[in-house]
Amino acid sequence: MEMNSPVGTNALDAQGVVGKPLDRVDGRAKVSGGAHYAYEMQQDNVLYGFVVEASIGKGTIQSIDVRAAEKAPGVVLVLTYQNAPVQGTGNHREAHPVLTGAGVRHYGEPVAFVVAESFEEARAAAYLVEVKYDRAVGKYALRTNLGEARVPRPSDGQPADSAVGDFAGAFASAPVQLDVTYTTPLQSHAMMEPHATLAMWDGDKLTLHTANQMLNQGQQVIARTLKIPVENIRLVSPFIGGGFGGKLWVNADAILAAIAARRLKRPVKVALTRQQIFHVTTHRSATIQRVRLGTDRDGRILAIGHDVFSGNLPSEQTYEGAALQTRTLYAGPNRLTRHRLAPLDMPVASSMRAPGESVGLMALECAMDELAEKLDLDPIELRIQNEPSEDPEKHIPFSSRHLIACMQEGARRFGWDKRNPKPGQIRDGRWLVGMGMAAATRGNPLLLSKANVRLDPDGTATVRMAMTDIGTGTYTILAQIAAEMLGLPTGQVRVELGDTDFPQAAGSGGSWGAGSSGSALFEACNSLRQKLAQAAGMDPAAARFADGSISSGEQSRKLTDLVGSGMDADGEIRPGRNNKDFSQQSYGAHFAEVGVDMDTGEARVRRMFGVFTAGRVLNAKTAQSQAIGGMVFGVGAALHEGITLDPRFGYFVNRDLAEYLVPVHADIPAIDAIFLTELDNQSNPLKSKGIGELGICGAGAAIGNAIYNACGVRIRDYPITLDKLLFGLPVRT
Repeated sequence: MEMNSPVGTNALDAQGVVGKPLDRVDGRAKVSGGAHYAYEMQQDNVLYGFVVEASIGKGTIQSIDVRAAEKAPGVVLVLTYQNAPVQGTGNHREAHPVLTGAGVRHYGEPVAFVVAESFEEARAAAYLVEVKYDRAVGKYALRTNLGEARVPRPSDGQPADSAVGDFAGAFASAPVQLDVTYTTPLQSHAMMEPHATLAMWDGDKLTLHTANQMLNQGQQVIARTLKIPVENIRLVSPFIGGGFGGKLWVNADAILAAIAARRLKRPVKVALTRQQIFHVTTHRSATIQRVRLGTDRDGRILAIGHDVFSGNLPSEQTYEGAALQTRTLYAGPNRLTRHRLAPLDMPVASSMRAPGESVGLMALECAMDELAEKLDLDPIELRIQNEPSEDPEKHIPFSSRHLIACMQEGARRFGWDKRNPKPGQIRDGRWLVGMGMAAATRGNPLLLSKANVRLDPDGTATVRMAMTDIGTGTYTILAQIAAEMLGLPTGQVRVELGDTDFPQAAGSGGSWGAGSSGSALFEACNSLRQKLAQAAGMDPAAARFADGSISSGEQSRKLTDLVGSGMDADGEIRPGRNNKDFSQQSYGAHFAEVGVDMDTGEARVRRMFGVFTAGRVLNAKTAQSQAIGGMVFGVGAALHEGITLDPRFGYFVNRDLAEYLVPVHADIPAIDAIFLTELDNQSNPLKSKGIGELGICGAGAAIGNAIYNACGVRIRDYPITLDKLLFGLPVRT
């Protein structure tokens, strides 16, 4: 099916199973150890690999001595650029070549790969590899390299720049003007499961058990890199222990394991250490964002501008699209958004936890708060006044949009009317207490996906697709969809995912996973329903499926009597005109209350509440869990997270979870999220929208705004740490 028209009433509208807060169907396997992750996969005669990283930020390998490593106990191979095979090239979305030359592009780039009989032997021998370098001057810090920033190529169909009307003239003449710059730091995904791969060859056929969010894309990248036919590659990843974008793309562990396994004719397993993940895989770029808002004296936006700088390797085009939401969120006739990409000698910067909106809203929504204060308007009222009736740049209708309802319901439940708009007025002992809010929005993409569903004589339905589950509940919602469509208990639905031998799927990422994979399954179940109805001699349009039976009028047949030795059907979803004819986003509103210690500057979240609309909610429990998880990410972005760069050497100093800080349980005392009822019949056959990243979008800004309301100190450089707050705090009396 191609999405070219609105979706009418369908089998899911009954809301029998879909939407209910069903427990995770894979939960027991995960808590009992039955869910096997990439590194846990077992194979006889396996070898272990360990990566040797470059210890300079830029330069050339002068010499590399592997003799001691090769003689170390258990070592069977040391790969370097001198004995690695020729590989295909391209940016990180196209290929991932490793050990291809003497040049060092960034700190931590693999310069050798040691393979041994045990992990411990490989690791010990890795420290025996001696590398001498000719160092070159590198470009590491974003702020000091803005002069070389360029206009990047369009990303995912989005141009880097947009312009409507006369922004410069309208801003210059606006009665009320705001011109502020916000910065966000380098960040790491910090998922629980490290990147890991087990590689095996059977003749010219390669199988990789690997932690990867988008398996079919991964096949293509590996095929280009190793220069082998894509049909000779199988990727298997039934369970992934978190990804957050860090496992969207193929990384060095997969390529090195595949190369070594082919040469040694034995399986090779590799897991990156936590420290290696920071330099060997991707991260989020730092951003510098200038937001300009011009309004009339009543607060109606006349000019809105958002300029964003981010950085990446010179070979890369991926930029942090932090101004993308500014194109759709608020009305205004004169508009300008621009993205610039600075070439930096750093590890690849790529997608991380709602790329674009998550950091873009931290600037835009705090700027809106600053504007509201300037206008002496309530922040919610300012946003309502600038609610657009259509996409303000594309001039197309929204598929659905209930942002105002989210803000109003959140304000009512959170007690927003008790907020004192004057900062620094509310105290609780030594704590200054304040409230803040921010709007949330995230795009709703739909990607090509396919599915197969089979009904066997024992009444079990089996769903198969190359979709992945990164801990978000994909197994569960797919089981619910199949159960609803076929009239079966969820216990009679088996979902098999994470294998490129199954039908192609979009994978998990970008908030497209549930909508794309679920819609493909919906279409497969529709096809199977038609086959079953025909076998029963019934009109498919009038047939009802319930309790393992199909019925129409007075007729009723058990499904098991119709399938013979088994009956299956395929389904497919493809984006169509609806993605171009309608502006599709999910929406929400965040509310936060924080306390700031007036003696130390310590900021603590006291409570958070989020209200969201995202079309049909496929599982109330997993949806709420996703929203709350995203909000916790927002706490981290606002208060904790940031990679510390040594600008002399391009080195990430705090490359472990002891010093790269993420929120822990004590940081989140009271947090809740709800979804308002909504169906979006322009989105997909499920009438759902993406949820996975919505919760993080705007959450950090709500905390930043609450901190300002608490103590009167506006910090525009994230994360908001006590050293930045301390000297601006009011004198205690």
